[in-house]
Parts: sequence; C-alpha cells; structure tokens
Amino acid sequence: MEKRIPVEEKQSRVDELNGWKLEDDKFIVKRYRFKEFLTGIDFVNKIASYSEEIQHHPFISIDYKMVTLKLTSWNAKGLTYLDLECADHYDELYQEYK
Repeated sequence: MEKRIPVEEKQSRVDELNGWKLEDDKFIVKRYRFKEFLTGIDFVNKIASYSEEIQHHPFISIDYKMVTLKLTSWNAKGLTYLDLECADHYDELYQEYK
C-alpha cells in the first residue's frame, strides 16, 4: 500500500506541482484546456492507458474542451507520493498538445 503524505508536508508538496490545487485536504485537482474536443479525448485516452499500466486511476471529467483530473489514493485514505508522480506525468503528457 502506498504511504500517505504527512499532513505537515502535504501543502508544500502540492505547491511544487504545476497548477495543481489541494481540495478537501485529500485530493489534488487540475483542469486542462484544449483547442478541440477530440484533442482532449485523445489526452484522456493516454491518461487511461497509463493509469491501467500502473493500476492507479484518477477521476476524469470532460466538459467540452476542458478536462479535469482529480487524484487521491483510496487505500491510503488520502494523498500519496504516487498521486504526485501521476500529476507530474499527466503534465508531461499535456505538453505534447501545446
């Protein structure tokens, strides 16, 4: 099981991420904007493939050209270092669309 990030270090770790926000003290959330709807869908498909590989799945919301990702680790009952690694990886994937 993944180790939960200690409370005293959680906000500083999230602040190190690019544009991710802490929500309800147990999720990190980020919105990604795309020029076209299908480009966002392609991004979501890449996220889904990666998530299956590592067996760690985000909440994904698609609102036309906006994709919102929300991460937490249910088994750890909060944020883990794996969530932070995933956030960084998703940001790297997004760079392919810029």
